[in-house]
Amino acid sequence: MKSSYFRKIVKINKLSSILKKLSKKQKTILCHGNFDVVHPGHIRHLNYAKSKADILVVSITSDANIKKGNYRPFVPENLRAQSLAAFEMVDYVMIDRNEKPLSSLKILQPDYFAKGFEYNSGSLPEATKEEAEVVEGYGGEMIFTPGDIVYSSTQLLNLSQPKIDNFKLINLMKANKISFQNLKKNLKNLKNSTVHVIGDTIVDTYTNTNLIGGNTKTPTPSLHFLNKTDYIGGAAIVAKHIRSTGAKVCFTTVLGNDGLKNFVIKDLKKAGIKVNVIIDKTRPTTNKNTVVCKEYKMLKIDSLDNHPISERITKQISKYIKNEKNNIVIFSDFRHGIFNKTSIPLFIKSINKNSLRVADSQVATRWGNILDFKDFDLITPNEREVRFSLADQDSNLSELTRNLIKQAKFKNLILKLGEKGLFAVNSSENQNYSFTIPSFVKSLNDAVGAGDALLSYASLSLLTSKSLVVAAILGSFAAACSCEINGNETIKPKAVLLKMSEIEDSLKYKIK
Repeated sequence: MKSSYFRKIVKINKLSSILKKLSKKQKTILCHGNFDVVHPGHIRHLNYAKSKADILVVSITSDANIKKGNYRPFVPENLRAQSLAAFEMVDYVMIDRNEKPLSSLKILQPDYFAKGFEYNSGSLPEATKEEAEVVEGYGGEMIFTPGDIVYSSTQLLNLSQPKIDNFKLINLMKANKISFQNLKKNLKNLKNSTVHVIGDTIVDTYTNTNLIGGNTKTPTPSLHFLNKTDYIGGAAIVAKHIRSTGAKVCFTTVLGNDGLKNFVIKDLKKAGIKVNVIIDKTRPTTNKNTVVCKEYKMLKIDSLDNHPISERITKQISKYIKNEKNNIVIFSDFRHGIFNKTSIPLFIKSINKNSLRVADSQVATRWGNILDFKDFDLITPNEREVRFSLADQDSNLSELTRNLIKQAKFKNLILKLGEKGLFAVNSSENQNYSFTIPSFVKSLNDAVGAGDALLSYASLSLLTSKSLVVAAILGSFAAACSCEINGNETIKPKAVLLKMSEIEDSLKYKIK
């Protein structure tokens, strides 16, 4: 049951109607801000404002329009609204969907508009001058509250960030009427999908060693070989993640004519995956060998050839894409030759019109661009890849993704932020929205392959649930599971369910 203060959170049209019905003797005052972390300075500001009027309205800047810092707000808009509504002195709270409060001031026309002391020290900032013109234009009055208690949300967050990750998740789920039961049901439904994964296969090798000592003449560590383990990686592990859910999977890839080719084919067929393998004698099967000494990664040795695939192979892959029957087509691009300026347009043209189109371009150390995959239903790049593609290292996430929408024209985006979690955006005209999900990694062991796990579960979930929120949550859970184990292992639904149960139990209650 919702607390009574939730009724204070209203939309602007309803609030306008409420204020118009007030007696002329009742005065209203409006305070506006981010209120990312409510501190004593905010409380002093609100108390002072309430002392000047009968009705105190607080408007907060929506998540999409906050430009302070790259990863702000720290607290999502719904939680910020709830925090303010819980104060006795606050009568109403609204989320302002505009960059500035000018439109809200014109609609609500409060008797007073309260600003903090810092906005009246010396000459007025340009933004405050704009606000003053609107307020004075309809006959209102600007009030500046005392500056006897001054704090900064930014400085407080830099000192220590509150541990509210699980509550951010709950807030997101409540706002979208999603329960843990819904998530579990969707996880079971993933098996009903048919998927075609196209991409670069990577064999990830972990060579385990012990340190013998250092060379006395050079700073070269001497290592004793213990053993090595090969893991299926790259686009191939995406196919394995998806197959583990029970979904039908076809995987199209290019391999070299070597021993690792046999290892890959045997492993994928054992998993029950239909494999379309094209052998290219001009390249080796891509192998990335990480030398590990205890928990430390000492060295990485890559065996690969990234030259573009031939016209013959391009046509063969296009034919496979066109002929395979599926619900989803996933392009898993590691820029090892399959995806290039010539092949990508042909591959896209070959996709069945009824298939969900998904692309992930992981280009950490090579040339590549997520903008090559335009008009896709879902793309899942990381922040560095997007900044590279847009040549933009400065914009905050909201501005960055708005620019990406214009150029990539995606329907859904899951932007991977590493230890900070993810930022998701739906760009459809009738329901454009964005949200963040924190990382749920409990103990980081190995982050290799986390993006592949997210891509796999998010893609399937988007198809079955038609909800980006569900897709992002389940994808995030799968990524966390991948980070908590060593090696690029297949993430099965059982592991995702266990992660979900951990989070549900930590909250001490369940969403009904």
